[in-house]
Amino acid sequence: MIIAYPLGQVGYLYDVGGLRIVIDPYLTDSVAEQFGESLRRLAQPTLSADEMTDVAWVLITHAHLDHADPSSLVRIARSSPRAQFLAPAECVPILVSAEIEVSKIRVVTARERFDLSQDCVVTVIPAAHTHLEVDSLGRSRYVGYHLLTPFGSIYHAGDTVPHEEIFCALKSLPVDHAFLPVNERNYFREAAGIVGNMSAREAFAFAERIHARSLIPTHWDLFAANSTHPWEVESLYTAIRPPFALRFMPCGASYRLEKTA
Repeated sequence: MIIAYPLGQVGYLYDVGGLRIVIDPYLTDSVAEQFGESLRRLAQPTLSADEMTDVAWVLITHAHLDHADPSSLVRIARSSPRAQFLAPAECVPILVSAEIEVSKIRVVTARERFDLSQDCVVTVIPAAHTHLEVDSLGRSRYVGYHLLTPFGSIYHAGDTVPHEEIFCALKSLPVDHAFLPVNERNYFREAAGIVGNMSAREAFAFAERIHARSLIPTHWDLFAANSTHPWEVESLYTAIRPPFALRFMPCGASYRLEKTA
């Protein structure tokens, strides 16, 4: 089975039949400490850093502080000293600053595949955090991850808007559970320096395009200035009745992810 432990924003720990995989762990208030009280976190992670033991892999989607937080990463590295890390190239200095040995870091770019265990394969999916971007060597700056396991498949989009390259990368991959951001981008958020992602309507169309069997909204719960009310998403879901299940996973509990037929 797969158990998901929400950490806030887009952070999750997935226990995949005993293999513990963390994506974008944000466990602190680093953003508020750097950018002000308006970005104090609203929800505490389901697991603390001290409970992040026996983590085998930590996957980072991009270098923004609420996704690649050195204060969180150093604590996980101490709690799980054997953990290995997958991340885009520009995250490497962040990981090194978190006392993570370079030998434990693998730089990733879109469409690469890695065996995390005998039963778990991860495919790196491109992400467009407003745009599809690469560094000077052509490596993806923003990514998502697709996990294929005997217990079901997960697509964690990271921060993204829809893009044809994403759909192409996912075309042949099954998606039981799609973790997609719903913190819409708009004029007022951009004017305040906040980089948004998809609206709920876009996320629904995205999930339908990739034939997801369930949609778990992300990036809705942590910062008051960059949040979405669940009732907004649920009302739209009720109105248009898309062909997938909708499931919110607030912090404070763990959630079982079932393999769909």
